[in-house]
Amino acid sequence: MQRSSDMDNEAARNGILDAAEELFYGRGIQAVGMDAVRSASGVTLRRLYQLFPSKDALVEAYLLRRDARWRRSLAAYVDGVDGPPSDRVLAVFDWLHGWFEEPGFRGCAFINSFGELGAGSPEVAAAARGHKEAFRRYIDDLVRDAGAPAATGAHFMLLAEGAITTAAVTGSPRPAREAREAAERLLSASA
Repeated sequence: MQRSSDMDNEAARNGILDAAEELFYGRGIQAVGMDAVRSASGVTLRRLYQLFPSKDALVEAYLLRRDARWRRSLAAYVDGVDGPPSDRVLAVFDWLHGWFEEPGFRGCAFINSFGELGAGSPEVAAAARGHKEAFRRYIDDLVRDAGAPAATGAHFMLLAEGAITTAAVTGSPRPAREAREAAERLLSASA
């Protein structure tokens, strides 16, 4: 059974991470100071630094949590698709389309963070690489289950990553549909 102080720590930690995610993703990491996170989360600055001793620690925790939530959401969507395994590959692009339509969509948090801090922050670089590697393995598994050649996984990954970046730049969800059409062609060609 969890002690009350453990539950308080977890609630404060989650509140801080919720605030950090909204601020970092919405405005950029460098544009947001710890005082803004403190204000948005409603905790004292002392409490914030007890749970996250530095902004780097907070950024890393934000990215790791976002990675887990992002991949879990994608997998839940894809797992809910009935039909042949090829439909599960294509469902990735349908999920991306829905994500692109969300209010406040600003592209990939990992690419954005890496662009801001990657060269100077080994933690951010590692989180971005870890996210992309996990996404790649997931795509590879879906492609293998669909019976497509293993090398095709890299093609699907590039289609997805290109759609994410293009949607962020253009502000349109259309790149997900275009990437899905290309993915259908790849699947047909490999059948």
